[in-house]
Amino acid sequence: MKRCMFVDDSSVIRKVAKRILGGSDMAVIEAATGLDAVEMCAAEMPDVIVVDGALPDMQAVDVIRQIRAMESTIKPQILISLVEVDVASIMKAKRAGAQGYLLKPFNRPQLLERFVP
Repeated sequence: MKRCMFVDDSSVIRKVAKRILGGSDMAVIEAATGLDAVEMCAAEMPDVIVVDGALPDMQAVDVIRQIRAMESTIKPQILISLVEVDVASIMKAKRAGAQGYLLKPFNRPQLLERFVP
């Protein structure tokens, strides 16, 4: 079973993602802050990580860099989550190690298309 982490300070966003993806043979774990996400990844690296572009405690690019710097047999797919297409933020995230982005608010088809093989 794949593990997906949603890093977002909004409990609503995390719950919606968990409800949508939870029944699709994917375990969804939640982190409310960048620091929580980094600590959780150090303990057990998920397969997919979605990082909010506007975390209250850390810049998303710093979270991505710290996760990418960890020694792990799993090399997660990392996406930055944004409320609008912001090319500068997307490019910074990609330079830090993200593979793409996800726009909020997202819906069931968008998430399933992105995460379910």
